[in-house]
Amino acid sequence: MKRVAVIAGDGIGPEVIREAVLTLEAAQAIFNLEIVLTNFDWSADKYLATGISMPDGALDMLAAEYDGILTGAFGDPRVKDNKHAADILLGMRFGLDLYINLRPIKLIDERLCPLKGRTEKEIDFVVFRENTEGLYTFMGGNFKKGTADEIAVQEEINTRKGVERIITAAFDYARATGRKRVTMTDKSNVLTYGHDLWQRIFKEVAARYTEIEANHLYVDVLAMWMALDPGRFDVIVTNNLFGDIITDLGAALQGGLGMAASANIHPGRVSLFEPVHGSAPQFAGKQVANPVAAILTAAMLLDYLGYKDAAAAIEQAVEAAVRARETTSDIGGKLSTMQAGEAIRCRLREAARA
Repeated sequence: MKRVAVIAGDGIGPEVIREAVLTLEAAQAIFNLEIVLTNFDWSADKYLATGISMPDGALDMLAAEYDGILTGAFGDPRVKDNKHAADILLGMRFGLDLYINLRPIKLIDERLCPLKGRTEKEIDFVVFRENTEGLYTFMGGNFKKGTADEIAVQEEINTRKGVERIITAAFDYARATGRKRVTMTDKSNVLTYGHDLWQRIFKEVAARYTEIEANHLYVDVLAMWMALDPGRFDVIVTNNLFGDIITDLGAALQGGLGMAASANIHPGRVSLFEPVHGSAPQFAGKQVANPVAAILTAAMLLDYLGYKDAAAAIEQAVEAAVRARETTSDIGGKLSTMQAGEAIRCRLREAARA
């Protein structure tokens, strides 16, 4: 039996996670999946009422008792310092040591790509973003803050352990999935200490995977080629900051953030699955949010839990619904959030009966 914690989040989070959960339940019935879903109310509303983002011992409880975590987006304009969202998302990423941020970039329908003449076969790659180091460790400080002489220092942290394990994970994934190329991207021409470490370790790890082509691009050049020729990419591995940026560019290639799923993984441990988009509070309650990212994220969760057939079936149902324009308006449809979710589940059930 697999146990999954569900944290709906803020803004549009509860709306899209509802559709993801209903899709999980539909797959559970079709494939006889042994999954127990447990809901946790760690919303901004709860935080504003209690001052508590997560209860004491929450991370230990998740690590000991759960196999996966499905969350919506976090963030509420009433929480001015964004502390609640950071406590939960960054708290889980760092506290559970979820060092792999995995983001698939896959175009489902060529009409959704902003690049002229690009097909589904040309945009199908994954990004491995290091998730626990880099510039997101909040190391640094201010001197003479608020004065004309202020100095702000922000430190980037790169450890041999952290760099080696994310690069190894990218090569392991390429080998396991039959992908032929791993591209590492950095800025080692100017970040000559931290990114020299990335260069050296990439070469060392690549030497253990001789059947896989290993190449390198500076991140500015990589961003250019993502726009000019995204078909050249198979697996990309990079640091925390660059991964954050290029995956949003990748999301644009596949039709926007409403199409972008992601996972935060430590292999063999409880891992976190969340759609890439934000909480979009201005759209909350209007039933206009695209549930595709959340549903594809649920499919990634199932795949991680070992239910690969169910995960593939959900992906195929999403693809069929998107191509038929049974979607929300952001990708060319006329359906509400709930209707778009149900259209995907109808496709899922139809395929099971066929």
